[in-house]
Amino acid sequence: MNQAVRLENGMAVDEASAGGVLTIDLAALAENYRRLCRLAAPTRIAAVVKADAYGLGAADIVPVLQAEGCRDFFVAHLVEAKRLKPHLASNARLFVLNGVLPGGEAACANLGVRPVLNSLEQIKAWSDLALARGVILEAALQADTGMSRLGLTARELEALASDMSALTGIRLVLIMSHLACADDPENVASPRQLAAMRAASKLFPGVPLSFANSGGVFLGVDYHGDLARPGVALYGAAPTSDTANPMQPVVRLDVRVIQTRTVPAGTAVGYGGTHVTTGETRIATLAAGYADGLPRSLGNTGAAWFNGTRLPILGRVSMDSLMIDATALPEGTLTPGTLVELIGPNQTLETIAADAGTISYET
Repeated sequence: MNQAVRLENGMAVDEASAGGVLTIDLAALAENYRRLCRLAAPTRIAAVVKADAYGLGAADIVPVLQAEGCRDFFVAHLVEAKRLKPHLASNARLFVLNGVLPGGEAACANLGVRPVLNSLEQIKAWSDLALARGVILEAALQADTGMSRLGLTARELEALASDMSALTGIRLVLIMSHLACADDPENVASPRQLAAMRAASKLFPGVPLSFANSGGVFLGVDYHGDLARPGVALYGAAPTSDTANPMQPVVRLDVRVIQTRTVPAGTAVGYGGTHVTTGETRIATLAAGYADGLPRSLGNTGAAWFNGTRLPILGRVSMDSLMIDATALPEGTLTPGTLVELIGPNQTLETIAADAGTISYET
């Protein structure tokens, strides 16, 4: 797409030759952080900024959150921590959710980054480094409370708590877990995970607890712990599925028309000819496709919008382009260079995700 990024209340990037414009509303981001802080108080709110702040650019996102008082950040990989570290305040803490792969412990310690220890092997490697250096190294400890993704089992946690020598040289600054179904407030899995998290926390008295993700913040005070870790809600996506989205939209995506044409009935459109026109149709080709992150599954189901009019996607989404039906607009409305909305006031992240059969995280 050769996409330009416009940061509202921030630096603007030249849009003249860009195939699309991604607008990031930094004021809305800040308000979302404040809203989560108010909801969870007195629990502190961290920020999950993995995957380059969900694709929005961690180097631009983190300073805004720090200005609002955020001092705890989470990424998935050590390489992300290396990139992000120069943008952090001296009193900020940075955690690596996936822990450290074998051989990366020294680099992690040298950065002053705190790994989330997810296995007995990671604990041993972190302890060995602390002993070799004669220092105390901080870390978080993750419990698997029912997601079966990362963390120690209940049996492993009990064994660790009964013989703390494995933690020699390690100062635990968090015990944490991750909610699997927090976006569905009625799901019985969350109370089961809460019970497992409370049991795990009792094994390590005095260690602060971090449990709530975006949806977890909205499950109530029982889930908040000492430090909540919202991610997608910060960026404007709906944290729960049963109510209107309480977060402000942060992202808008507009894409340019690169060509228009009028075709007769019976014309095949796109790869595989999966759409065939039933009448004379005005087609606009847009400068975006699955190489730009648009789900291929939007073909024949999704849409773009222009001035409040829905313009259905025709045929399959290509790598760098897609076609829309512009017949509902007066002829000549869309011309090469015109911007049409893919994400914005008429089409939320949740709407485009539903059309694609996926979740807002992917869109």
